[in-house]
Amino acid sequence: MTITVLIADDQDIVRTGLATILNGQTDIEVIGQAPDGRVAVEMARRLRPDVCLFDIRMPVLDGVEATRQLAGPQTSDPMAVVVITTFDSDEYVHGALKAGARGFLLKDAGPDLLAQAVRAAAHGDALIAPSVTARLLSTFSNSAPNSTAQPIDPLTDREEEVLVTVSSGLTNSEIADELHISLSTVKFHLASLMSKLGARNRVEIAMWAYENGRIG
Repeated sequence: MTITVLIADDQDIVRTGLATILNGQTDIEVIGQAPDGRVAVEMARRLRPDVCLFDIRMPVLDGVEATRQLAGPQTSDPMAVVVITTFDSDEYVHGALKAGARGFLLKDAGPDLLAQAVRAAAHGDALIAPSVTARLLSTFSNSAPNSTAQPIDPLTDREEEVLVTVSSGLTNSEIADELHISLSTVKFHLASLMSKLGARNRVEIAMWAYENGRIG
């Protein structure tokens, strides 16, 4: 099955480069490119791609608002959005993840990581780049624990372990290897965490961990 992708970035050379990389994958096809967030939202609703790959900083409508309109909490049929950012200068990533983005990449991410992020989003998962997870989430999260966001049902010891591994950017398979449990058990604990924390995906699980002081 081919994964269809819509790319949005205001720089022609960036869009072209991303499209070239993704179209070089046997299971991915870029079906549209947009120069700004407003056009991206219109194209996404018309073309219904499997994954939207959005730059954060775009004219007319930025990546945060475009993500919110397509994947936000009030969206009845949310789409899969992966955001791209430059860590050193971008202050909108936290907002994009809050708005419903399934993952993020740095613009210097290699072709392999880019393809992995698209595949993960298409399959309902999310890729958090391990090299920047701690720096990014800790930078944009509250420094003090958010006591009002504690789950009604306390996390089990195993869920706490899974929480840490997810926040470190590990994939389901890597978590299974790390904790010596089966892949199905990992998925069970992730589903439980999402239910207890009110999170929609693993990105929001990681954000909750940082915002509540569970990860330093």
